[in-house]
Amino acid sequence: MRKLKLDELNRATVDEFKAQDKLPVAVVLDNVRSMHNIGSIFRTSDGFAVEQVCLCGITAQPPHREIEKTALGATQSVNWTYYETPLQAVEQLRKDGYQIIAIEQAENSTMLHEFKPTDDGKYALIFGNEVNGVSDEVMQVIDACIEIPQFGTKHSFNIVVSAGIVLWDFFAKMVI
Repeated sequence: MRKLKLDELNRATVDEFKAQDKLPVAVVLDNVRSMHNIGSIFRTSDGFAVEQVCLCGITAQPPHREIEKTALGATQSVNWTYYETPLQAVEQLRKDGYQIIAIEQAENSTMLHEFKPTDDGKYALIFGNEVNGVSDEVMQVIDACIEIPQFGTKHSFNIVVSAGIVLWDFFAKMVI
């Protein structure tokens, strides 16, 4: 087996990416501290062609070299907006017709494999701070909560791993 070379991957240009159909998902980062995590989520969002990334609170904004180390240019392709608070993002996304979903371990959460997105739905997926998770204020106004099943000794996945798992699941259920 031979690995493909970069010129064989047929990747879209930034302009082609911006014009293509998107996964009807907004990724909301609720006070994410690590710029490497932010950049990695941009890169993952590019990979699954999400509609937008919402950066909230203390979440750093591009351009920043620490974000770009892991984003590898995805801050140029993925649409993003900054909000002073995650509640402001939630309010706007709700007005825009998104279902507001926290990715969190919580009472009455739905396990990821049991969640069934609709073909015509729009989803705002909220990923929380690396230590504290999704903020309590946001948890009070969500429409649903999705939990990733875990079977080891650790309490949670890294936010980037969580975003990759959840975005792949939505992509597989809505596109493939």
